[in-house]
Amino acid sequence: MSAYIEIDEAQEYFDLRLHTNAWDEAEDIDRTKALETATRLIDRLNFLGSKTDDSQELQFPRGEDIDVPQDIKFACAEIALRLLDGFDPELEYENLLIISQGYSNVRSTYDRSRIPEHIAAGIPSIVAWRYIKPYIRDAQVVDLSRAT
Repeated sequence: MSAYIEIDEAQEYFDLRLHTNAWDEAEDIDRTKALETATRLIDRLNFLGSKTDDSQELQFPRGEDIDVPQDIKFACAEIALRLLDGFDPELEYENLLIISQGYSNVRSTYDRSRIPEHIAAGIPSIVAWRYIKPYIRDAQVVDLSRAT
C-alpha cells in the first residue's frame, strides 16, 4: 500500500464534503500523487504506540489494530485536497519567514512568533490536523524504561 486511502474511498469522502473543486477537477494520476504525498507527510509525525507489524511500510495500523483508522484516511484525503489546490510546503515555509510586506501604501505585518501547530508539523490542512492530533505522541512526555 502506498497511500492510506484509495482514490475510490477518497471520492466517497469528498462526495459528502463542500469545496472539493481541486479534487473534482484533477486527473487520477494527480490524485494518486497527492494521496501518496499526503501519506508521506503523515508518516513523518511521531505517533503514539508502535506499528502493528514491525515489517509494515507505513506507520498505520498501530498497536492491536489491523486496519488504518478512519481518521487517518480522512486526514490523508484532506491533505491531498490541499496539495491539489496548490498548497506548496516549500513556499509556505518561506512565507513564514516574512515579517512585513507591502505594495504601494498597503502593508501587511505578521506575528511570526506563533506558528500554527499544524504548519510547524508539516501538515497543510487544519482539518487534517484535527483528525491526526489524537494519534500524536506528546512531545513534552518522555517514556523511560529500565533495561536489566
